[in-house]
Amino acid sequence: MKTLIKNSAIAVILLAGVTTYAQKNNRSLDNYREPDKAGINVFEAPKDTISTFDGIKVRIGGSSTLQFQALNHENSGAVELIDIGSNFNLATANLDLDVALYDGIRMHLRTYLSSRHHPEPYVKGGYFQIDKLEFIEKGFLENIMKYSTIKVGHMENNYGDAHFRRSDNAQAIYNPFVGNLIMDGFTTEVGAEVYYRRNGFIGMVGFTNGKLNQSVDKPDTGGASFLAKLGYDKQINDDLRVRLTGSLYNTGKVANSYLYSADRAGSRYYLVLENTNATTAGNFRSGRYDPKLSNQITAFMFNPFVKYKGLEFFGTLESAKGKANAETEKRTANQYAAELIYRFGSTENFYLGARYNQVDSEDVSGSDVDISRFQVGAGWFITRNILLKAEYVNQKYDGYSTSSIFNEGKFNGLMAEAVISF
Repeated sequence: MKTLIKNSAIAVILLAGVTTYAQKNNRSLDNYREPDKAGINVFEAPKDTISTFDGIKVRIGGSSTLQFQALNHENSGAVELIDIGSNFNLATANLDLDVALYDGIRMHLRTYLSSRHHPEPYVKGGYFQIDKLEFIEKGFLENIMKYSTIKVGHMENNYGDAHFRRSDNAQAIYNPFVGNLIMDGFTTEVGAEVYYRRNGFIGMVGFTNGKLNQSVDKPDTGGASFLAKLGYDKQINDDLRVRLTGSLYNTGKVANSYLYSADRAGSRYYLVLENTNATTAGNFRSGRYDPKLSNQITAFMFNPFVKYKGLEFFGTLESAKGKANAETEKRTANQYAAELIYRFGSTENFYLGARYNQVDSEDVSGSDVDISRFQVGAGWFITRNILLKAEYVNQKYDGYSTSSIFNEGKFNGLMAEAVISF
């Protein structure tokens, strides 16, 4: 507890300093997704060749969230569930460091100050983003770099579009709901991604070392992952924007792939459908589904996005195939999600929304399981940096064996969340 208080005090001092800094310099960084309301419905960081660089510029930002949970859960009774009630969850916090290092070169680093899984600070990851090659020679390949971006680091890999709308620990201002998708495709691996964007078309290829946890003491656990994305994103007119992308994640024989279990921050639905020995930190993936496709994964995700005035639709169609290390045959897990959001008010500072999410999977247990979730929510941007949101969630499990804790399992109830991000 003393360590947590100490770290929180340090964070407050840093963030207080940032407030003073922000009042003196309101310019954003080049090719940067804003961490506040302006970053909503931004996917890849924007690409612009206009430079504002006039020396090294450091931007210190952060985010914090607090949730109130009022959920009930039940199952067939084969496995006794832990008692849960209505109360506040542990507040979560992020610290972001973004630095303009040179004309066309930017660095990002995110640290989780506190999360459900870890009360102590630890680094999520970071990267270098290169939009110009001026450091080699002035004007070097400028006709190519006008449309190209290079990212290198131990970073959040660009698989699909859903990860741009998910809550990343305390950075929850982009997510119109409280929870992320049931099958949460998100991972951080060491690698590089190269983008080419022109006239609305998007192309990306990337390679990583296929490992979430980096080390040199296990040389036989190396591997590689390949990522690719192809899409189209265009503001057709003042009222209509259309985006459609298809993404691929493929990894060969690695010790363990974490595509659906890499989030170390944890689920927003605390201790739902967990047994009596569960702990908040130890059982931090409550309410999510990991198909345990830990080896030789091939996953595809397709994401349509349409925004017409204040009405927006975002969809996810995903299929993943792979196997656990001990298995000889590959299994398949599919996910479908559709969300409809209506933003209104003079600056679209209010919204109403609904999301349906379903997973059907050949589970590692041998059962064919089905998980469905319905969410309906609302939000209010008090300022561009402060969001209050609430949702009703109802999640059901089907197909699990009579001895499983998920047999006839379900949870439902209300969630409320306050988000600060700057």
